Amino acid sequence: MADITKDTTIGQMLRMKPEAASVLMEIGMHCLGCPSAQAETLEEAAMVHGLQVEMLLTKIEEA
Repeated sequence: MADITKDTTIGQMLRMKPEAASVLMEIGMHCLGCPSAQAETLEEAAMVHGLQVEMLLTKIEEA
C-alpha cells in the first residue's frame, strides 16, 4: 500500500484506507462525499479545520 501523506487527497485516502473515514468524521470533517473535499489534500483539510496535519496523519495511520 502506498503511503498516505499530507499531499494525499481525501478521495485518494478513502480509496486507499476506507476505514479511516471514521477518523475524519470524528474530528468534524463531515463532507467526505462532497466533490471539492474529494480533491482537497489532507494538509488543506487539516488547515481548514484548525488541526495539525501530523496529528491527522497519525490518527489515519492508527485507524
